[in-house]
Amino acid sequence: MSLAHTAAEYMLSDALLPDRRGSRLKGLRLELPLDKMVKFITVGFPLLLMSLAFAQEFSSGSPISCFSPSNFSVRQAAYVDSSCWDSLAHHTQDKAGQYKVKSLWPHKALPYSLLALAVAMYLPVLLWQYVAVPSLSSDLLFIISELDKSYNRSIRLVQHMLQIRQNSSDPHVFWDELEKARKERYFEFPLLERYLECKQRSHWLVATYLLRNALLLLFTSATYLYLGQFHLDVFFQDEFNCFIKTGLLHDETHVPELITCRLTSLSVFQIVSVSSAAIYTILVPVIIYNLTRLCRWDKGLLSIYEMLPAFDLLSRKMLGCPINDLNVILLFLRANISELISFSWLSVLSVLKDTTTQKHNIDTVVDFMTFVAGLEPSKPKHLTQHTYDEHA
Repeated sequence: MSLAHTAAEYMLSDALLPDRRGSRLKGLRLELPLDKMVKFITVGFPLLLMSLAFAQEFSSGSPISCFSPSNFSVRQAAYVDSSCWDSLAHHTQDKAGQYKVKSLWPHKALPYSLLALAVAMYLPVLLWQYVAVPSLSSDLLFIISELDKSYNRSIRLVQHMLQIRQNSSDPHVFWDELEKARKERYFEFPLLERYLECKQRSHWLVATYLLRNALLLLFTSATYLYLGQFHLDVFFQDEFNCFIKTGLLHDETHVPELITCRLTSLSVFQIVSVSSAAIYTILVPVIIYNLTRLCRWDKGLLSIYEMLPAFDLLSRKMLGCPINDLNVILLFLRANISELISFSWLSVLSVLKDTTTQKHNIDTVVDFMTFVAGLEPSKPKHLTQHTYDEHA
């Protein structure tokens, strides 16, 4: 065996990818980075504000402070605070002597509305986890495995070609067999490409992804509506007139009907309202951007894998409307690029291929590795001329 042949064997052996079948499931990212960021903010931020509201209530005691008359007993003053917090309504008297009542219930419902918001924002996450993730994980495992296997098959094929060339006494036989194999498409492994073609006709994953983001936009719009309809109406009101002629004080003649109470938690209420509106306003463009990514193909990823035999989705212009499951899978392949061991190798080979002087003869990784191993990508000219002379 020649030194050049041995060096080529070592080079091809090093180019083979290791088998990582056992550890791939744990390392898969089944949420896109932006989706994960949106999840943490939309769910975690209301919970953070809820804890702030409860902490303020526990630290400062009663969230209201009523200015009871000086002749009230301790029991009566405590009853006024409790009764006014329970009713939490602002009373005004019109010219006819009738009371107009304005409810201030958003102050009382603040922590619970934040909890309801966090639960609502987590529903799209549950939808994705239970509807899309099982199918997506199996798709990714299969596709990642097949991409790496296809790369390894190409390297092993070059090893086999090198061995045949070394053992062949007649170079014409070797090149005739090689040209026949290329003509009959023996180098191609169409299982993966056909599977991806099927995914172009499937819309289960993309429908779930669209529904997830549509629900996020819907709940965000509902949050705006709630803040504008209920919080804005009581946003600047720090005092209210409470009607106290009820219960314990119903029959007391010396007790006024209305007393003034102050909302001690108004600053927390305002901070929660403003910060909620600001955060969700910032997140809306992010959610819309997530949706717009479904309108274009990740051709950069596809172009790298065009070097694999029978992976010519781009060159054969097989990509149609991008709103299908294949595009969603490509987004997650890009997010799991660290699991695609073949990607780094093919990226390097793609760059090196573009720098060679025989680009017209090098289309796939088989052609390139054949060239690197010391074999001509196509039949040498002197053999071609010799064959032509024999036929003449």
